[in-house]
Amino acid sequence: MMTLALLTLLAQVTLAPYPQKFRTFYGLTDPKVPKALSGAPAALPVGAVTASATTADGAVWLGSASGLVRLDGRAAPRDRVQYFAGRRYLPDDHVERVLEDGGHGVWVRTRTGVSHIELRPMTLAQKAELFEDRVRKRHDRYGLVSDSNLRVPGDLASNQLDPSDNDGLWTAMYAAAECYRYAVTKSPHALAAARKSVDAVLFLEEVTGRPGYPARSYIRKGDWRAPGGTWHWTPDGQYEWKSDTSSDEIVGHFFIFSVAWDLIPEPALRKRIAVTAGRIMDHILDNGLYLTDVHGQPTYWGRWSQEYFETPRGKPDAPLNALELLSFLKTAHHVTGNPKYDAAYRRWAIDHKYSEMTARLAELRRVINYSDEELAMLSFLPLLIYEKDPTLLAVYRKALDQWWENMRRQDNPLWTFIYLAGNRGAKADIAAGARTLYRIPVDLVTWTVANAQRTDVEWEGEADRFGRRQTRTLLPPDERPIMKWNGNPFRVDGGNGGAGEDDGAFFLLPYWMGRYYKFLIGE
Repeated sequence: MMTLALLTLLAQVTLAPYPQKFRTFYGLTDPKVPKALSGAPAALPVGAVTASATTADGAVWLGSASGLVRLDGRAAPRDRVQYFAGRRYLPDDHVERVLEDGGHGVWVRTRTGVSHIELRPMTLAQKAELFEDRVRKRHDRYGLVSDSNLRVPGDLASNQLDPSDNDGLWTAMYAAAECYRYAVTKSPHALAAARKSVDAVLFLEEVTGRPGYPARSYIRKGDWRAPGGTWHWTPDGQYEWKSDTSSDEIVGHFFIFSVAWDLIPEPALRKRIAVTAGRIMDHILDNGLYLTDVHGQPTYWGRWSQEYFETPRGKPDAPLNALELLSFLKTAHHVTGNPKYDAAYRRWAIDHKYSEMTARLAELRRVINYSDEELAMLSFLPLLIYEKDPTLLAVYRKALDQWWENMRRQDNPLWTFIYLAGNRGAKADIAAGARTLYRIPVDLVTWTVANAQRTDVEWEGEADRFGRRQTRTLLPPDERPIMKWNGNPFRVDGGNGGAGEDDGAFFLLPYWMGRYYKFLIGE
């Protein structure tokens, strides 16, 4: 990758400890609950506010029949009004009493229970360690970073690992976070975690027995999995793997091939990366720019051909898929050194005008697809870093700016850091990205979150591509449903009642990438 000395930094954010939210539930009669919360709630002369308290830091907490609000006029603008509702914070939303806890937090009595909400100052490095611990305890499945389903909603001890369609992509993003962490800290634990997850990604291509064709996921004999999907047993009957692999997985594979190749100093692992990258690239090139399944036909989403781009379904995909293919080829040449990939790259970029196609997003995009934004940014990073031709770079940066038009309003730290790392001289709000990292909740249980009743948000006139209501107002991530970066941050209602827990790699990757590129200074 580009050395840090060559990176033009227009801005940096010096990190500082920030109060993270922790809550503990108690029964109404639990002896640990302060006695001042017992008894009937006091009658108030107005109906909207049901209770109030002022904490030692001067913040005012107001209870209502629809949750809890914290007001702090001295805080940064985005933190002055904070909303606490749903089981991420409260047993139920009807607040009867609020009592300061002697520090910066409060005890909150609702109709069905008591919540102690603590605000603990933590560095982002300390927060990252909590997230690392979560992955180790409840999301590591043979090195894959997998979904954790909670058989008892909200009960972390009831977690059950479940293979998903995108195990390869999510694992690649976690592995990349560990690579950046190792580059910053030289931690042997980071190196071991990176190696383990890179191994898991590489095995996805090995387990299918079809050179260059990675599985979506796999299980070992005897493992549980949900019904559905297309699965195949290996000839020895020891593994069952999921097929119909999508472009998402290939983007994830080449993204981690790029990052791990550049940052992990292990020749044996780098050789395996090079061999696997070559096999996947050869598979796509030898099959007419398609990813073909065991039946020899293209998978539903693994399509990068001009023929596909000329179909009604493929036309709006063309800018993204052209970008993906060029990024794959550039990365394959970088990690293998094989000139045939550079020749293929130049043929498709220049002769077949795929480079020009990347800059047609504004013309061809039909709807905003946040999953596509993720695939685009993971593809842009290696392409922009490895490309040296100023003419092609100018085209790719034009394409990047088209994606950035919608991204700039999201305060997304990962997109911000990729945009700046691959686009020297550009400007972006690094401080906004840091604020998002601060406000990502420590609790990543997929609690149901409802914001439809709020009067402080502006609603978008049109639904999103799934027909769901969305806002123009960007709420902080600890006030909206848990989602990865492929989710719509303006969809402010969601969750599944606490039936799952996210792994948190969506925090770890931008945090460690920001530290690596020195957009974030300190811990």
